[in-house]
Amino acid sequence: MTPYYYSNEKRFYNFREIINYSADRFAKNTAFQVKTKDGEYKNISYAELKELYYGLCTKFIKMGYLGKRIAVIGANSFEWALSYLCASTVGVVVPIDKELQAEDVRDFFDAADCVAVCTDDAKTEALKGVVTRDIDYISFSDIKSLAKESKNTALVDDIEIGKDEMRILIFTSGTTGSSKGVCLSQNNICANIHQTVSMVSVREGDKTLSILPLHHTYECTLDFVLFLTRGASICYCDGLTKVQKNMAEYNPSILVVVPALLKVLNKRIKKAIAADCPAKYKPYYENESLASALSKTPFLIRKIICSKVRKTLGGKLRLFIVGAAELDTQLVEDFGALGIRTLQGYGLTECAPLVMCNNDRLMLPDS
Repeated sequence: MTPYYYSNEKRFYNFREIINYSADRFAKNTAFQVKTKDGEYKNISYAELKELYYGLCTKFIKMGYLGKRIAVIGANSFEWALSYLCASTVGVVVPIDKELQAEDVRDFFDAADCVAVCTDDAKTEALKGVVTRDIDYISFSDIKSLAKESKNTALVDDIEIGKDEMRILIFTSGTTGSSKGVCLSQNNICANIHQTVSMVSVREGDKTLSILPLHHTYECTLDFVLFLTRGASICYCDGLTKVQKNMAEYNPSILVVVPALLKVLNKRIKKAIAADCPAKYKPYYENESLASALSKTPFLIRKIICSKVRKTLGGKLRLFIVGAAELDTQLVEDFGALGIRTLQGYGLTECAPLVMCNNDRLMLPDS
């Protein structure tokens, strides 16, 4: 028996390989769908991503960052993603929680010996008042223009990215004491991606709505870098209160979430069905689980209900990947009754992060 379900998946060893492979194979596919300030949408293709990647890497080298630590702080965005890829190629990327107080960020800068930080203008102003070390501030608003200034492909390709070399330095939340720095190589993350796509189908036509903070390895590996290996699309949530609105707006097929979000969605769905379904079936949705209520609803009505619910979730949603906390098995059954598969995994930052998970081959909702 082969160790994985999909045994022919390509194995990558660093992010540069991923960028080049996907630009060659999925050149015209949309890698990122970005909402502009005026509410319009900008699609960034895999071919464009490669150009911007090599351009920003070149700029970072010319700015003297080769082999240096570069912090990335901010809300989920294309600029965050590009900064992360380029910082970890040229030197070591240090993703930091945007919600931290400036004093805590300063301490991480010092501990990591950061020479630069990619962030937004508001964070820059907050940090300048407390950070005493000499550090360059690179605004997210300038990232694209910096990436377009010049490009030296050979210079970037000459960078040696060792399989066991630390390229990502992440500070944990400190649940067992003070925060600790976790050292990861790009190969750690690429290995985790290969193991995941060998067991869980993520396809070229898939799209994800990125909701969880990108500075966590869970979101960064499984809902960002992994998608770039598949030729799939990434778009960004406008905030936790806008999740359902954004789902209807972007039509994602996969969401990487935490159980708490599924619990809120489940409650809203039941409430909406109870308010709209025939009075005869209303008590089911008010007093029973969604799966149980649907099972007691006649087929044609159930089909209409499921269709309406799926439409409010964007119409294409087929998979939840869930982690970070215990998942109630009832949620798995409820969303399964709507035709949406829910796969729970367990991981930790030090493992980049996924250790084990339910998958396309083996599904144990209570495990």
